[in-house]
Amino acid sequence: MSKNIMSSLMPAISKNAKVLALFAIACTAAVGFVHSLTKDRIELQAQQKLIQQLNEIIPSDRHDNEMFRDCLIAPQDSHSELLIDVIYRARLNNEATAAAIKTVAPDGYSGNIELLIAINSDGSVSGVRALDHKETPGLGDKIELRKSDWIASFTGKKVLDENDSRWAVVKDGGMFDQFTGATITPRAVVNTVKKTIEYFKANQVLIFTSDSNCGEQP
Repeated sequence: MSKNIMSSLMPAISKNAKVLALFAIACTAAVGFVHSLTKDRIELQAQQKLIQQLNEIIPSDRHDNEMFRDCLIAPQDSHSELLIDVIYRARLNNEATAAAIKTVAPDGYSGNIELLIAINSDGSVSGVRALDHKETPGLGDKIELRKSDWIASFTGKKVLDENDSRWAVVKDGGMFDQFTGATITPRAVVNTVKKTIEYFKANQVLIFTSDSNCGEQP
């Protein structure tokens, strides 16, 4: 390509480059604007979903505080293998009644299973919910309440001691049913619920006496 032709094309190339740059800037600004409009709405929806889940596993007659505000970044037990995130505390007339612990079962069939496990002050299970998972549809996803009532089988159960052999699926000699064609998923959930109860019992005083330190995060 001759220098003359190249020189004649330069203004057009420069103009196109400027147009593309302006277009990119405009797109970035639009994305940022939309994000700013939807961010608060998304956070509000997440907060409302959390409140609903907390009230499902800790009934309203057992607390008069805003549990999603009365929360704690979990104090880690150096002897625990648990992956604990946030603890939401329930109180009635300023008396501790239960705690909902957000944790993870790392050994599901398809990876992590995020759980919310509520435990009463007497150590019994108030309720359990599966928050997020990638388990097989039609098999492992029966840990979801909308697919099966299996997750409700934990309610009212206690761990008698660290050697309580009942805390296993039936196939392993325990008291919890496994799913047809899927044992790994319920086994992972049972194991994590048991460990979470043990964590709660070992750290109960600290859990309820520590200052809230997690803001209003969902």
